[in-house]
Amino acid sequence: MGGAVSAGEDNDELIDNLKEAQYIRTERVEQAFRAIDRADYYLEEFKDNAYKDLAWKHGHIHLSAPCIYSEVMEALDLQPGLSFLNLGSGTGYLSSMVGLILGPFGVNHGVELHSEVTEYARRKLDLFIKTSDSFDKFEFCEPSFVTGNCLELSPDCTQYDRVYCGAGVQKEHEDYMKNLLRVGGILVMPLEEKVRLTKITRTGPSAWETKKILAVSFAPLIQPCHSESGQSRLVQLRKYKG
Repeated sequence: MGGAVSAGEDNDELIDNLKEAQYIRTERVEQAFRAIDRADYYLEEFKDNAYKDLAWKHGHIHLSAPCIYSEVMEALDLQPGLSFLNLGSGTGYLSSMVGLILGPFGVNHGVELHSEVTEYARRKLDLFIKTSDSFDKFEFCEPSFVTGNCLELSPDCTQYDRVYCGAGVQKEHEDYMKNLLRVGGILVMPLEEKVRLTKITRTGPSAWETKKILAVSFAPLIQPCHSESGQSRLVQLRKYKG
């Protein structure tokens, strides 16, 4: 999925193209995209492709196309101080951009299925904090990443203001995802019915508003594998005061 806008020579030109095509529509999202160079999240030998509007995958490392991340960031309607949960947090690129908006009083959690990708994300986060010229210009909500299957979150998991899932959600898991939201919260995910990126707002304890954003192509969520004892491996997220 991608190819909706022209490639850029560098990160700023890519963002210019996303703005011109109306994928990036707000100043807050634009600033976050400009502050983090997409190429920094690529393996060195693939960086030549970083500024194309295309998804990239190498082994379990994956980045969605820039136009997709733009739509996700805009749909989430991020504000300082909110709590954010990224399911399938991958390289940490999206979580780090979100952290620039959430600021010092936000909460920024990510769950990633593959342990080697979690470690990759932590290395990239450390590199951003230590070397980026942009870091000192923002009050940053540092992401916290854990490894596990996002369909096995502990039942006492706190609800979040904003949730994003980066894999295709099967219809039978839609309610599970929706219940991760607080009232007033926003969930953005690709629903597998016709694989459309979907924005769901929780308007009440059992009331929802749904908006289809655009057709996308995402790999489906991987179903949990139970241990030999038949027990699931519950994912524990860091507690926070809501």
